[in-house]
Amino acid sequence: MKTTTVVKGLALAGGFSAAYLKYGRSRVLNWGATAGEAYGPLAGDEILPKPALQTTRAITIDAPPAQIWPWLAQMGPKPRAGVYTYDQIERLLGINIENSDRILPEFQEIKVGEFFALNDDGKGLAVRDVEPGKHLVLQWEPAKSTWAFCLEPEAGGNATRLISRNRIPGSGPFFWLMAVGLMEFGSLVMERKMLKGIKQRAERPKERGAASVAAKVEVAPA
Repeated sequence: MKTTTVVKGLALAGGFSAAYLKYGRSRVLNWGATAGEAYGPLAGDEILPKPALQTTRAITIDAPPAQIWPWLAQMGPKPRAGVYTYDQIERLLGINIENSDRILPEFQEIKVGEFFALNDDGKGLAVRDVEPGKHLVLQWEPAKSTWAFCLEPEAGGNATRLISRNRIPGSGPFFWLMAVGLMEFGSLVMERKMLKGIKQRAERPKERGAASVAAKVEVAPA
């Protein structure tokens, strides 16, 4: 009886996995992105040219890049503005973070080489590339995975595509078990909330003048 139950359970798990890999995985990895965005080159790709895993998620924001950029420039752990996702979950993971609902002028200057520590064990995000109003590329330390945010104006209007790309190194059965079984879907939940959070903030009527506080960025050598 127990053997039959185990066999049925394994068959069910196998069937679910096969269905996810065939029908659902691409949508999870590339939520909101067009085929061109999902498979085309973006800023920061050269840092990790052959990732084991790549996700590209995107959203349309009814605002020009200059109105969105300040929200990207100020991201980071406290006292910076958070990442506009479920900060309660981030804090449960030991990250001292709190989302801001306003633009913080004191955190609009961001430089290549800056490091945002997430806790006291040396883990954090290093700024690898910055072009104001266009892209921000971060790299996780010590994991070396990259996280790029790109702003692409839509032709014929004031809307902008905000594209977020993660490129992750890794290998071996444990990595793939974690990636497919947990990391892919979990990252979608958090990143979808983040993209919608930025959209909601940038589109608010009172933020229509946000371009006036667009980030002052000094790019220093990496």
